[in-house]
Amino acid sequence: MQNTLRPAGPARPSAAEANEAIRHLVETWDGEWPSEAYEFLLEEWAVASRAEELAAVQ
Repeated sequence: MQNTLRPAGPARPSAAEANEAIRHLVETWDGEWPSEAYEFLLEEWAVASRAEELAAVQ
């Protein structure tokens, strides 16, 4: 079973914030690729993107 990291508080990042975090990770990684952190950020971006899309159509 895979465990995913969740934010400590109720707030989640916006799609733009999650995207910026992904960019920062990609631009600054050194050594072994941080796959867990990358997957976590991708999930955060996907959730935020879906929420923003749903809000736009309502």
